[in-house]
Amino acid sequence: MEKIVLQELGNALEGKLQIDDLTKTLYATDASVYRKIPMAVAFPESVSDIKKLISFATENKIGLIPRTAGTSLAGQCVGEGIVVDVSKNFTKILHVDKEKKQVTLQPGVIRDELNLHLKPYGLFFGPNTSTSNRCMIGGMVGNNSSGTTSIQYGVTRDKIVSLKTVLSDGSEVEFKDISKEDFHEKMELDTLEASLYKNIYKELNDNLIKEEIIKEFPKPSIHRRNTGYAVDELLDNVVFGDSDKPFNMCNLLSGSEGTLAFTTEITVKLDDLPPALSAMVITHYHSLEDCLTDVAPLMENNLHLCEMMDKVILDCTKNNREQLANRFFVDGDPEALLMLQVSSNTEEDLEQQIHGVLKTVKKSNLSYAEAILKGGDIAKAITLRKAGLGLLANLVGDKKAVACIEDTAVAVEDLKDFIGEFTLIMQKYGQKAVYYAHAGAGELHLRPILNLKKSKDVGLFRDITTDVALLTKKYKGSFSGEHGDGIVRAEFIPLMIGDANYELLRRVKSYFDPNNIFNPGKIVDAYPMDASLRYEIDREEPEIPTLLDFSTDEGILKAAEKCNGSGDCRKTHHMAGAMCPSYQATKNEKDTTRGRANALREFLTTSDKVNKFDSKELKEVFDLCLSCKACSSECPSNVDIATLKAEFLYQYQEANGYSRRAKMFAHSTKMNRLGSKFSGITNAMFTSEFISGLIKKSSGVAKLRALPKVSSFNFDKQLQVSSSKLTATKGKLVIYIDEFTNYLDVELGKDAIDVFTKLGYDVSLFYGESGRTYLSKGFLKQAKELAFKNIENLKPIVVKNIPIVGLEPSAILTFRDEYNRLSDDKETVKAIANNSFLVEEFLADQIAKGIITKQLFTTEAKEVKIHNHCHQKSLSNQKVTFDMLNLPENYKVSIISSGCCGMAGSFGYEEEHYEVSMQVGELKLFPAVRGASKETIIAANGTSCRHQIYDGTKRQAKHPITIFKEAML
Repeated sequence: MEKIVLQELGNALEGKLQIDDLTKTLYATDASVYRKIPMAVAFPESVSDIKKLISFATENKIGLIPRTAGTSLAGQCVGEGIVVDVSKNFTKILHVDKEKKQVTLQPGVIRDELNLHLKPYGLFFGPNTSTSNRCMIGGMVGNNSSGTTSIQYGVTRDKIVSLKTVLSDGSEVEFKDISKEDFHEKMELDTLEASLYKNIYKELNDNLIKEEIIKEFPKPSIHRRNTGYAVDELLDNVVFGDSDKPFNMCNLLSGSEGTLAFTTEITVKLDDLPPALSAMVITHYHSLEDCLTDVAPLMENNLHLCEMMDKVILDCTKNNREQLANRFFVDGDPEALLMLQVSSNTEEDLEQQIHGVLKTVKKSNLSYAEAILKGGDIAKAITLRKAGLGLLANLVGDKKAVACIEDTAVAVEDLKDFIGEFTLIMQKYGQKAVYYAHAGAGELHLRPILNLKKSKDVGLFRDITTDVALLTKKYKGSFSGEHGDGIVRAEFIPLMIGDANYELLRRVKSYFDPNNIFNPGKIVDAYPMDASLRYEIDREEPEIPTLLDFSTDEGILKAAEKCNGSGDCRKTHHMAGAMCPSYQATKNEKDTTRGRANALREFLTTSDKVNKFDSKELKEVFDLCLSCKACSSECPSNVDIATLKAEFLYQYQEANGYSRRAKMFAHSTKMNRLGSKFSGITNAMFTSEFISGLIKKSSGVAKLRALPKVSSFNFDKQLQVSSSKLTATKGKLVIYIDEFTNYLDVELGKDAIDVFTKLGYDVSLFYGESGRTYLSKGFLKQAKELAFKNIENLKPIVVKNIPIVGLEPSAILTFRDEYNRLSDDKETVKAIANNSFLVEEFLADQIAKGIITKQLFTTEAKEVKIHNHCHQKSLSNQKVTFDMLNLPENYKVSIISSGCCGMAGSFGYEEEHYEVSMQVGELKLFPAVRGASKETIIAANGTSCRHQIYDGTKRQAKHPITIFKEAML
């Protein structure tokens, strides 16, 4: 199609239509194994826009692929037409009806955010997917999603009251409950809607067709069944059955993957909030068979959740910094475990339910250990389970746990036998599959481990899927339980429901969408399941030299390929965590961890340039990355975009040159060192409105930023004076005087010296530039030189096991993180990393050991609110700061749920990034600081964070070491 035709369409829309290569690349994949480059990506702002897109698609015979969060596992969101992303503009909660327990909303509302909104009403939306903190209700309707709570609250189809849609002729139609009389009245009209009712009546009023549906479709007892269109769900009502239930076309549309109509508004039923009290019994098993044997009898209890995790998933959690802490309940090395949740409004009843579960477990005597969790520990366990999908991508190399047979559901009583036969199939193919998910609903997310870059494994991909489809049919199960048919399973629908029923589905599609514009290639007339894969089969793997060491990932390309598209990075600031601050500010896919990883993978794979990093698209996609490192811990796949960005900047600048501003920020320590020799003159210039204005204008610094003042101080003399007054009674330690402490934050160095000498430590100092400024701007050669120098100078210290204590997180934590990629001396780097501590880590440890006690501190009452540096959140933990500042007995300490501050070193100083920087700060941090009383102390350990807090709120934040010193007697 000619570009000008698409541009004309874009001009006619209220929203946007993007046809650039970067955007099309970002929307070529979802969370599946498929890749199809779309013609364009639309971001409609109104129903009128959607009508225009439908008209254009009809006229030009192209497809419209609806998309919300793009977390589909079966390829529902990829296609060659126009991807229609409603996640940015169709995000309103329109009305809550507390009496009817209903909510009306647009399809781009996030499930967990909906429930935050509903909580004051005492209501919630029950279906709960593992992606609930970013998946959207429109996508849940399209897939008929269910999740962990379906055994108690049902699936999405059960909750739909009405759907407002735009049909293929552009007409707006609302589908909802209608009586038999209403049904027949609608048939009398001369509209597309009327023809739908006429044709559905013609089809389902035929007893032979009804009998064929009942005979071939999955067992009705399986509530997770999404194989094809749910025509079986249309039989139980006043029109086609003996039931007194009204007819509702929404039962057909739910699970139809956007192939029948375009949904613009949704009304769903709600439930009362779950009981106030919950407990989780976690049973441990030596074998998968023992685990599955327990499922059916355990389901006789009133469980709210019955989930399974196997050893493969559990082992993945060992290598994820965030999830490692959530493994606390795991006893030994189980082959599998069950997570069994019970709930009640009274303690007495809850204990009785726990006793009932344990009694069932003891009866079989198959579990070798049981853990009982309550309170916040339950959420940690559920978080561990939800992370399973992304964690599977942590398998190093090209072999991955592939989604193809992961959505099978059978009756609970058939589960053990089904899995037994499934295991034999896996053994036939030499596979050790992954088993996890919704055991209580008869559904396990079973995944073979395959390398879809190789034709042999692509063959296995089809063969295994075919054999498991046949097995599922044998048990009259559903091949698509909750993840949908998409591309990966749609080809097998005729096998699952029979040719006659499949032809019925094709006719249903033709009644709704005669021109095949709605998500073509899904459910009927499907794309082949082993074509259009993310990677070219049997390709010659690109060799991409890098300065940083990516050997742990088998190279930078595979580091990017770890992203499986699960979209955890699309959660907004309403959810816990910091990933991904730029996306939270802009809501653009290109500003997600997923978007950046996908773009890097695409251009490193397809570029024909010698330097494959030399790409304006990559420059654009990395531009708003704040290098906060939240993704390195919060992404289940540990995709570390900050490190990938550092390598990209280096390679790109090697090809295109280093800008004057990049050099200024990278070499800022040299400039600060020089300026500190004449600090009075330097600071006078920096605070002069005229001179600082010239400096900022000429160097591309935002005019509203204050230039940081420089200082010069003799720390050795300070240490000498402090030490001479006191006798060292505790062990030795080294205070790391980094480049920020040395020239910008000298008071922190003074405070640290005073604190540790007063506490009785034998203190010495280590001076060294960490290389942080070079890393952030991609000056990797200079960073490597500094790393080598510091490693050599730190060797004598770590050999003696003397702890090295740092004040600025972004400096001291380079020893744990980037130095391992910059140095070949891995053994020494590991020793340095193990011996280097944030000042908060060291003090919290000493407090926990009773070496430092509250008797040394004031009893005055004060309130402290903590904002921690992003690198601390990623590479350490926030609790150490809390424990340190909570030592004075009358200090009331809390951690602000703040995400990233938005400054991120030089990022927030750069004029083109200033607005986004402040938007990030306004998401959480600034409102929390402004909401604190004037007497409340704001603690922030990052130098950038303290500057950002001042610029955004005019509040002076203090480093924890300063607060600690001020609290000492």
